Amino acid sequence: MADNSNFKVPHKRRRNQQTDYKQRLKLLKADSPRVVVRTSNKHVKAHLSKYEREGDQNQDFTSTEELEELGWDHNTGNLPSAYLAGYLLGMKTSEDKAVLDIGLRESKMGGRVYAAVKGMNDAGLNVPAGEKAYPEETRVRGEHIKEMKDVEITEDFEKVKENIEGEY
Repeated sequence: MADNSNFKVPHKRRRNQQTDYKQRLKLLKADSPRVVVRTSNKHVKAHLSKYEREGDQNQDFTSTEELEELGWDHNTGNLPSAYLAGYLLGMKTSEDKAVLDIGLRESKMGGRVYAAVKGMNDAGLNVPAGEKAYPEETRVRGEHIKEMKDVEITEDFEKVKENIEGEY
């Protein structure tokens, strides 16, 4: 490099495409806890995170793996399990309001992230999102899975939801 170069090396997390610092700053200025929802093929994980100068503090955490203890014996990476994980987080937390942090992921209307947010809102945690973003109620309950795979999931969905309400 030249001695008087104007080139500035970006932060490591930005170079590795792990953090969008402009988006993060906007979320932190909201002065509310952040709901971080991450999805994989097998699971949906969500946690409530508060900014602190020393580093973010995770208050409450849930994963679709926890649903198995509550009676869920279906796939833990689908839309109904994402809703139930969000519902479980909403019941666990003592916060009233939070903002959604999807990170660098693309926002997909009607996807698992918004199913989890719908679950949180139904449990009493206010996470602002447009009504168009939420999946249809039939998809949340798993009726589309019954049509595709002939697996009865709606009864188990209601049973697990009642178990969550009974636990918290």
